[in-house]
Amino acid sequence: MLIMVKQSYAVIGLGRFGISIATKLHEAGQEVMGIDINEERIDDGKFVVTHAVVLDSTEEESLRSVGIRNFDYVIVAIGNDMQASILTVMLLKEMGVEKVIAKALNKRHGQVLTKVGADWVIHPERDMGERVAHQLLSPNVLNYIELSRDYNIEEIMIPSGMTRKNLRDLDLRAKYNVNAIAIVSNENLIISPSPEQVLQEGDKLVVIGHRDDITVFANVE
Repeated sequence: MLIMVKQSYAVIGLGRFGISIATKLHEAGQEVMGIDINEERIDDGKFVVTHAVVLDSTEEESLRSVGIRNFDYVIVAIGNDMQASILTVMLLKEMGVEKVIAKALNKRHGQVLTKVGADWVIHPERDMGERVAHQLLSPNVLNYIELSRDYNIEEIMIPSGMTRKNLRDLDLRAKYNVNAIAIVSNENLIISPSPEQVLQEGDKLVVIGHRDDITVFANVE
């Protein structure tokens, strides 16, 4: 089974996007602090986080008061206040927060967030549009992580023609130019499977490779 390391997260901005992230992290057993300037949003979100705090994230002393530097990740999910979003990211990096993830409202906002130090900028609408299109084009793809413009890690439902065959015989690297890095079988995660590992019906294969090569592989009958 996949063993998840417990880490601490602060989510600043408890709108729909922030609540969604906080809920998933909390359900996964992680420590999550929810932060918002709006008391009503804190009241709505306090049941899906470990701690909920009302404060202005553009004030350095307020951030210091909750020990913001001690969190492994801080997610800036501020809604429509672009100025507050940028200032918050800038303050967090100046205070020494190691990993800051920020939601961008548009391309220009994202560029500024990167310049002030955000480690990962998320464009929710663009990213979701790309994800939906990707899965429409490759319905066997269950999930994916974009490593770069050209390379992905993708979780794929194995084609029926590959069941009851081992990885050595399938020779995915030679035939499809992709590498199998894990198998999900009956909810068990097998990391770095051996060449003799036999694939069973319903197994999911986690592969890494060029996105074009993975697309070809994902559409094999």
